[in-house]
Amino acid sequence: MDDAFTLGERFGWADRDPQSPALQEQREELAKNNGIHDLEIVNFDRVEDAKNIFYRDGFVAVANALDDKHLSIIQAGTARVITEIMELDSDRKGNRGSHRYSFGSASTTGHQVHQPEWAMLIDLPTVTPILEAIFESPDYICRGGGGDFCLPGAVQYQPLHSDVADRREKTDHAAAADSFASKFSGSFWDPRGLMTLRDLPCPYVCCNYLMTDFNALNGPIRQIPGTQNSREPIPTLDTEPSWMKYSTICPAPAGTVIIRDPRTWHGGTPNLSNELRAIPNIEYYAPWFHEPMARSMPRNIYQSLSNHAKQICRYIVTDEELNGSIRDDLGGTPNLLRTR
Repeated sequence: MDDAFTLGERFGWADRDPQSPALQEQREELAKNNGIHDLEIVNFDRVEDAKNIFYRDGFVAVANALDDKHLSIIQAGTARVITEIMELDSDRKGNRGSHRYSFGSASTTGHQVHQPEWAMLIDLPTVTPILEAIFESPDYICRGGGGDFCLPGAVQYQPLHSDVADRREKTDHAAAADSFASKFSGSFWDPRGLMTLRDLPCPYVCCNYLMTDFNALNGPIRQIPGTQNSREPIPTLDTEPSWMKYSTICPAPAGTVIIRDPRTWHGGTPNLSNELRAIPNIEYYAPWFHEPMARSMPRNIYQSLSNHAKQICRYIVTDEELNGSIRDDLGGTPNLLRTR
């Protein structure tokens, strides 16, 4: 099985000189400054601590979410899908910026839960109790899963952003039809103009699993603590202060899960190592929150799930034949996440 280093050697650094003086200087800067000060990573059995940190910061890193066996399985699955994506992108243009990719956007289903390795992550005994504590209910909903990866040579920062927002008209992708869903993204809307999605309790949780150790140089995700309820404008790359660029979840070991409120400001960082950095995910809605969901899980995968996983995946299972292949254009890159 390919590991993060061999995948990085095979696919990274397209049309870039990894030994350039500018990148060497940037490596020294990141090695000195990268990482959230006093980052607390809790073990999976500290359920209440994980819940409290999540609600305080908008995210929490939980160690040992995957044991060696499960980590090996999902590593093999991500390596297989990454190889399929790379076959269609020899120039490493990416679909979230150069050398940077979304697993979900690259798929014709918009998700990867048609893959057994992703489905395995939906109901883990190490993570489900934390989700039930966060939602204060077992009746939350799985909306699918994807995640992202970046190759060595992803030298730019991804702009800070949130993954969920109030209803807005789409401007960066042409509408394919006249339906509401094709014209708008997001569902929450207060006609009175008094509330936004940020005023609500957490409506949506994303669980990203680390396939390799996060360190200062291999593109750890940056998270800005406490911004999940902020109505302030999200800084652009030009206005973002340096402390935010260094606000990364590292060091953190492979097998850790980062449980995120997707409203929290976050973004990708440079991968100046020789390792590929991948964080496949599964995403969940609160019991009281619902947006349109793609039917992205075939029946045979659904039947392999635990009873709890079947219950929470009831809105995404389908009896229709799913292609589940990689899109020729990898799904494209939203304007928001393009860098100059």
